[in-house]
Amino acid sequence: MRVEDIGGTVLVTGASGFVGSAVAKALMARGVHVRLLVRSTSNRRNLSDLGEGVEIVTGSLEDLSSLRAALAGCKALFHVAADYRIWVPDPDAMMRTNVEGTRSLMREALADGVERIVYTSSVATLGLKPDRSPADEDTPDRPGDIVGPYKRSKYEAEQVVRRMTAEDGLPAVIVNPSTPVGPRDVKPTPTGRIIVEAASGRMPAYVDTGLNLVHVDDVAAGHLLAFEHGRIGERYILGGDNLTLAEMLGEIARLAGRTPPRVRLPTAPLFPLAVVAESVARLTGKEPFLTRDGLRMAAKLMFFSSAKAERELNYRHRPAVAGLEDALNWFKGAGYVRK
Repeated sequence: MRVEDIGGTVLVTGASGFVGSAVAKALMARGVHVRLLVRSTSNRRNLSDLGEGVEIVTGSLEDLSSLRAALAGCKALFHVAADYRIWVPDPDAMMRTNVEGTRSLMREALADGVERIVYTSSVATLGLKPDRSPADEDTPDRPGDIVGPYKRSKYEAEQVVRRMTAEDGLPAVIVNPSTPVGPRDVKPTPTGRIIVEAASGRMPAYVDTGLNLVHVDDVAAGHLLAFEHGRIGERYILGGDNLTLAEMLGEIARLAGRTPPRVRLPTAPLFPLAVVAESVARLTGKEPFLTRDGLRMAAKLMFFSSAKAERELNYRHRPAVAGLEDALNWFKGAGYVRK
């Protein structure tokens, strides 16, 4: 089924955010009538260029009445909203949003007869291969793969969706974006912060890790492909290119006209610094750049394969450097990085 043929309103959660705004824009470009569920406290910068015709409902995943109002009359749902932070002062709050909020939304969608759902999970829910080769949707989790409250919350939320699909007939397809980069990263995301810091010349060293980078607009296109071609109950990695952190920082330095960092640091000596950074964050309320969970994640190469999505959805992605260039240009234009 094409998204244009759904014949009714499509609800997008998280549309003020990075991936959610890209999904909303992609749907509207196809002429779909879109309704957005947005928190009252959200930065609405990403909504300003969506144009006329977009419908906004103020609410949250924790507010059942707002979920019912947002879902009323909707034929389809793209559930993109999530609390995405590597470090949080209150992990229970993240679990309530990402896990219980997802459970509540899915229950209401099922009760309202929503015909098709795309749920935005994350590669954070997937296992990693010990030989450091790219993992896929079938790579089993091992002890230590699910690090920190964000990964735990996304893992449990995905399990909620998978169980409801198998046991209750929830018409959901799951997508697992890797590490999106590109325009409209207003928060910014943890990866966006790396781009800003590196482009500003504030990352003189790096650790031996790796990421799968993908342009955020390719992730959005993958959401629509999952809606149209995905199999109910299946999950699909929406990724791009596998790069070491050194390669990523080298590309950012080239784009920004800076010298790339040459010093590679071991992670072990950085843990005391991360403890201090987290302690300061608890006092200031500002998210720390260096965290213990971030260092634990850095011990593994987070490389992934999108072969299944390419095969079943006809998913394609542009080179990762294009996403880095678009991200840097947006950050410069938005004043995050001096031109």
